[in-house]
Amino acid sequence: METQNVTSNFVRHHLSCYTYKMTAIEGIWESINSFGYAVPIFMIQIILIITVTRALDFLLHFFHQPRAVAEIIGGIILGPTLLGRVDSFPAIFFPMRSLLTLETVAQLGLIYFLFLVGVETDSQVIHRSGQKAFIIGAAGAILSFGISAAAGLALRNFLSQGMKRISCVLFIGVCNSATAFPVLAQILAKTKLLNSEIGRITISAAMANNAIMWILFTLALSVSEYDPLSSLWITLSGFAFVTFCIVFVRPVMRRLVQRIPEGQLASDFHVCLLLSFMMLAGVLTEAIGIYAITGAFLVGFMIPNGPVKVAVSEKTHDIVYGIMMPLYCIISGLKTDLTLIHRNNAQAAAIIILVSVLGAVAKIVGIFIVSGMYTMTLRDGLTLGFLLNSRGLIELLILNIGRIKQLVDEQSFSVMVLISVVMTVVTTPVASYLQRPLRRIVGYKRRNLQRSKPDMELRVLACVHNTRNVPSIITLLDVTCPTKRSPIFVYVVHLIELAGRTSTMLIVHSSDHLHQRPTMGASGPQGQGNHIFHAFDKYERQTGGVSVQTLSIISPYSSMHEDICSLAEDKHVTIIIIPFHKQQTVDGGLEPINPNLKIMNENVLANSPCSVGILIDRGLSSKSRHASEDHHLSRRIALLFFGGTDDREALAYCWRAVENPSIGLTVVRFVPVHEPSPPPSALELQEAKLDDDYLNEFRVRNASNDSVVYVDQVTSSTEETVAAIRAMGDTHDLYVVGRSQSEAATSLTAGLTEWAECPELGPIGDLLASSDFAMSVSVLVVHQYVGTIPGVPPPGPTAGDDGEQRFMNHVNPKASFAATT
Repeated sequence: METQNVTSNFVRHHLSCYTYKMTAIEGIWESINSFGYAVPIFMIQIILIITVTRALDFLLHFFHQPRAVAEIIGGIILGPTLLGRVDSFPAIFFPMRSLLTLETVAQLGLIYFLFLVGVETDSQVIHRSGQKAFIIGAAGAILSFGISAAAGLALRNFLSQGMKRISCVLFIGVCNSATAFPVLAQILAKTKLLNSEIGRITISAAMANNAIMWILFTLALSVSEYDPLSSLWITLSGFAFVTFCIVFVRPVMRRLVQRIPEGQLASDFHVCLLLSFMMLAGVLTEAIGIYAITGAFLVGFMIPNGPVKVAVSEKTHDIVYGIMMPLYCIISGLKTDLTLIHRNNAQAAAIIILVSVLGAVAKIVGIFIVSGMYTMTLRDGLTLGFLLNSRGLIELLILNIGRIKQLVDEQSFSVMVLISVVMTVVTTPVASYLQRPLRRIVGYKRRNLQRSKPDMELRVLACVHNTRNVPSIITLLDVTCPTKRSPIFVYVVHLIELAGRTSTMLIVHSSDHLHQRPTMGASGPQGQGNHIFHAFDKYERQTGGVSVQTLSIISPYSSMHEDICSLAEDKHVTIIIIPFHKQQTVDGGLEPINPNLKIMNENVLANSPCSVGILIDRGLSSKSRHASEDHHLSRRIALLFFGGTDDREALAYCWRAVENPSIGLTVVRFVPVHEPSPPPSALELQEAKLDDDYLNEFRVRNASNDSVVYVDQVTSSTEETVAAIRAMGDTHDLYVVGRSQSEAATSLTAGLTEWAECPELGPIGDLLASSDFAMSVSVLVVHQYVGTIPGVPPPGPTAGDDGEQRFMNHVNPKASFAATT
């Protein structure tokens, strides 16, 4: 009773406006309006906000706009510009007494958002971005800020009288120099540019741009204070806090990650500890005067790669991006009244628009000039300039701080919000217009193996899901006969399912990073990635004629094929090698790894810009069981040839493999006994002629090669075809087959498709991969990219095209990538 009296006295004397029953409702049977209570109205507001923003996001999705645009527009719709002008709407859904709760949660969401931005910002990407990306990003930020500030100072007398004009001009300059990194990543993902060269440069330049922007923002905050001594102390305290994070916080974070055993995930204790420390850092920076968001971002940025970063992102991502950040955008929209633009000082609004346009033009022109110095094309330079002009939540943050400090008035705030939306909306169509037509027109010729002569360079994109895929992929590359005259450029991509990120990410791994030992504290995809990339780096150093570039794609399985195909097109890849969605068990069978991998493989086959090979591994990397039969042969390959484009592509692969003197090849051509009925069409006759010509050319070119055996297998039915393949047994290490066969061979494979377990492999590939087929031989199923008119001969190598010289010029694509970025 005494405690209750004390509490009552405290509330009575210190919280005079507090009402006990305003937080929760007692029930509708008491005839009480639920909209008068804080918790029910807050939940209703969340439902309304999520409904409006998701509906707008669905509509804008068709225009490839990022979600941030939908959230900002949703806030404007619910604000005084539209629905807020209806008297009953704000009184019911957004009464004045509820805004404090809504804004408090929104500010907390903003702190978590900046924390996640820091978590998802890979410091290694910044370190590996090179001088090019840093200078481009820094030039864009500095030029935009400088031109905006200069124009604003020249025209400051036309601004509103009640504002701090110099501070307002500085804040407008900071807004113009900002680049919304999360929004930019979504735009690049929606325009399919994230995995391209321009996409990677843009991401790196955006990180450099934001680093410069944060410095300018901190200085602008200091200048906005009236007392110069206070400004000095704020600046010095901010630098001291950053130094403390680098010197003390980051080593502590690294030790925390290293203490987690390899293969284990971070516990809830580690996540709660980091979130608590983030809040403490926010309190300290708020006390310093540089706002809690700065401390939250720095703590997130200091977390090293590993299980802790993954766990923090997974556990907080959905609630922050799905609920809390839309609240912040709605709050900003509720403060935005676009009707003030023409009702108040229209001249001041025009000046702000002019200054913002000048700042945007300065950023585009500056980036265009600097990118031209690095020999980037006209289209790439303009695309980079427009992409780095994308705005979003970061600009809203700066504007809200300026509004709180009364550096900008209501009209200026509304104008800047409108400019932010317009510039972000314009970015996507402009980037798509500048880049997509170019990718379609330029293209590249050698999109399949048949067009690429055996003595020419070969570009391969090898996909890896886990460490079990590595030995078989390396063995397959070794079988493909890399030499200095006909080198192989391999782009090894570690495919990681998206977890806790806002959009697809592609990470390029540098040579220096690979030469470091794998981190013992890393687990999951991070730890597997280290072992995968070190294995391929070792293979590159031990094998002549091979150059390896290692990358990671973090994406949902539903859209991962888009990232793979985009990367293959950007790198001018000839063939994509993807692992089968099943892996070998102890008893020799095949069991599914993940059903989503099967769908991904099917999507890659349907959308690939080049040829595709699906590798079914049954111990390909183990020592050949047939080496003792012929000591000079290390591997034996069998090609099952039925005819058609895919079979010719399979023969093209084997043609390259037999350049290796330690490879033995048996070409088994299946010939039907009876003529097809009805008689073959003109197209089928043309297809048969292409098969004969290509086979004859292969036999003539390899007539002196004793390791090549050619066999005609005459069969009359599917049963005889299956029996002939079974009779071959385990006499080879690798079977190479085409995914589909010619129409003339339909009678030899009829019925296999109806009972296929894996139709994406084709009838013969499915037969060899089936569980009831008693063979333990690895299989490579090849699908040819057909982008030319049948009958047109593949182009030969151009004059002076020397493979050895090309290899010496491009021996290390990792180094060339670092040099160009």
